[in-house]
Amino acid sequence: MATLQGTVAFITGAAHGQGRAVALALAQEGVHIVAFDIARPLTYPGYALGSASELDTLQQACEAFGVRCLTAEGDVRRDDDITRAVEAARDAFGRIDILFNNAGICAYGLAHELPEAEWDAMLDINLKGAWLVARRIIPLMMAQRSGVIINNSSIAGLRGMNRLSHYAASKWGLVGLTKSWAIELAPYNIRVNSIHPTGVNTPMNDGLAELEGTTTQEIAERSAGNLLPVPWVEPEDVSAMVLFLVSDKARYVTGSQFVLDAGLLTR
Repeated sequence: MATLQGTVAFITGAAHGQGRAVALALAQEGVHIVAFDIARPLTYPGYALGSASELDTLQQACEAFGVRCLTAEGDVRRDDDITRAVEAARDAFGRIDILFNNAGICAYGLAHELPEAEWDAMLDINLKGAWLVARRIIPLMMAQRSGVIINNSSIAGLRGMNRLSHYAASKWGLVGLTKSWAIELAPYNIRVNSIHPTGVNTPMNDGLAELEGTTTQEIAERSAGNLLPVPWVEPEDVSAMVLFLVSDKARYVTGSQFVLDAGLLTR
């Protein structure tokens, strides 16, 4: 893609946080957006997720840049929801050029104490959900012989973390998907990379703090330990990395992991 203008991006977990920041950044570059979000609370993890009203305001904000924005409420664990959204995107635009697999949850728990349902929810949303979405979009990219997939992993996809074994397992799994898809899809000029942020300043921090009975600062410090003197990075830092990876400046970059960790992994 020599230019992003007029291309189409499918973004999961788009209503707020990192997904919203990426949607807005791409829209500003002339990319049409398909914003997919569950837009309702879940029993687990129990904190507020994206909402229908946030999807509405995202649509308005994206379209203010002169692009189209389709919104779709759905669960990345439900193939019917995904299929409807992908078909709507295909009918509206005829193609999908970018997939940002961003939908995810986080919650704490010791590995040996986790209820099976919580383990399953974490892996099903964070890992299986990415696969379910991509398997509906990849055939479109193969047919057009181009595309970029970005999997939003985490520093937890490159290291172990206390009380986050199920989260880390799901995020390590995304690395395996990234590398395998990169091999399978290279003949079709489809690039696949993963990104690995440290803690990001999103509503998830507020939700985790509420569940843990602590503060967002404590959540950031507990999970991170950044070398640079910041408790977290901003969603706009994530969107800047995604913009580079989907651009023609990264045309020969595939199968790689990109770290945005404020030096955490160096520690």
